[in-house]
Amino acid sequence: MTTQLMVQPSSLMSSGIRMSEFGDIYLFKFTDELQSRFEELLQKKKADALTPEEEAEYVGISELERIFTLINAQLAAKSKWCPNKLEDF
Repeated sequence: MTTQLMVQPSSLMSSGIRMSEFGDIYLFKFTDELQSRFEELLQKKKADALTPEEEAEYVGISELERIFTLINAQLAAKSKWCPNKLEDF
């Protein structure tokens, strides 16, 4: 097993996250700056041109994106405007 280093997603939350109103709920979104950085790193990854530090940053941002996708999906499912409701956990 290889160890993969990453920037801790929690370190990105204080300056890279905002809440965005969507209907009756608020969803987690990246700030414009973090979104731009993520897109820049993604392009470099596709070109296989990431440095080890950039790879760690990319992995951390990707993990944060997965976390927010899950949370936002659950918020959306629990809201009034979503036709499919999740069972209470």
